[in-house]
Amino acid sequence: MRVEQIYTGCLAQGAYYIESNGEVAIIDPLRETAPYLEKATQNGATIKYIFETHFHADFVSGHLDLAKKTGAKIIYGPNANTVYEKHTATDGEEFKLGKVTFKVLHTPGHTPESTTYLLKDENDKEYAIFSGDTLFIGDVGRPDLAQKSGELTKEDLAGWLFDSLRNKIMPLSDEVIVYPAHGAGSACGKNMSSETWDTLGNQKATNYALRADMTKDEFIKEVTDGLLPPPQYFAKNAKMNKSGYDSFENVMKRGVVALSPRAFEAAANEHDALILDVRDKVSFVKGFIPNSIFIGLDGSFAPWAGALITDLMQPILIVAPKDRAEETIKRLARVGYDNTIGYLEGGFEAWKSYGEVDQIETIDIATFAQAYHKDLSILDVRKPGEWEVEHIETAQHFALDYLNRQMAEIRKNTTYYMHCRSGYRSTVAASILKSRGFGLLINVQGAFNDIITSDIPTTKFVCSSTLK
Repeated sequence: MRVEQIYTGCLAQGAYYIESNGEVAIIDPLRETAPYLEKATQNGATIKYIFETHFHADFVSGHLDLAKKTGAKIIYGPNANTVYEKHTATDGEEFKLGKVTFKVLHTPGHTPESTTYLLKDENDKEYAIFSGDTLFIGDVGRPDLAQKSGELTKEDLAGWLFDSLRNKIMPLSDEVIVYPAHGAGSACGKNMSSETWDTLGNQKATNYALRADMTKDEFIKEVTDGLLPPPQYFAKNAKMNKSGYDSFENVMKRGVVALSPRAFEAAANEHDALILDVRDKVSFVKGFIPNSIFIGLDGSFAPWAGALITDLMQPILIVAPKDRAEETIKRLARVGYDNTIGYLEGGFEAWKSYGEVDQIETIDIATFAQAYHKDLSILDVRKPGEWEVEHIETAQHFALDYLNRQMAEIRKNTTYYMHCRSGYRSTVAASILKSRGFGLLINVQGAFNDIITSDIPTTKFVCSSTLK
């Protein structure tokens, strides 16, 4: 038996490759199928099953493309309704894979169809669970993503999750390994560990949600308390995973098209395309194509694209560092952005000798501290939790996650100083605002810790936010 976790850090996502006696199961695959196909081919094995733990909201799964290429059967747990062919497993149903067995444990709560797969080894001993978003390391899945107005509330789903954990997972042996779908950085939970697997026994001892003395009411309160609104793309990705989508190869073929500066400009005008610049923040602020927006590849690229680009079918043109355009298009497709229509051949250097260039005024923390006075208009674009711990006394909270809904709160004739924790998010926010006609922006790049140690007055542990 071979069990391999294939972890993708930028999405904080774990897919799994399990092989026994020449047969393979893939659990929660990403959209690009090549890594799974290549691994099976190298091992002389055949992919037999594609197990999905639930309808993923934070990425588009590769189950459909992988099934078409291999003939493997797609398996979901109970209550999973799709428009494509798949096997809907029953609670307790077993699937043989070579000399090992998978047992279906229906564990609703994160979503109604959420399912954990228990792997039993060649001796029928319980070896591991693939828990999806039911159980994370240090946390459990948020129960508010599948609620429906007038039907299910997040409290209803949290109650189901409590029962699933107590009745299906906690009775298993302490030696069972927990392999979740996500780790720290995912928006599918609140308090996930940076560790990507653990033993169930250790989770029983350390995970707040598995406390033996916890009542159902206490559990419901704790897992629903402090939940922020989910990113806008979550529901759209879940729909794609239920209903189907274009093949990954077609998406890449449309997107990996090198365009000269002239052709790039013509495509932008013809298709009303969004120009997405994915270079590093320092390079971007020094010069960029007018009206382009910045989301750097070396940050949490795909989740930020998903949070901020509201139309999955928005035509997109890419300005990327050398040899990274294809990577950009792939990472956009992972979260459902299927309409990339080309990239700038030669990158921004090619554009500089062709067309107009814009800039964003950018200063360091020391310059910001010298300029500071209490009447400055300051936008803090960090997350609510960061803001509440400590923020500049006179700042306005303008979380990047919710920029699109807060746009009306700022004025075009006011000069704003913008900052975050390092300068990445403030550069993203400044680029979006500038593309929408806000020209009086000063981007502060540098560590928030340097703001704290400067003479700029800050406030600690404020338990309120301007965001509602």
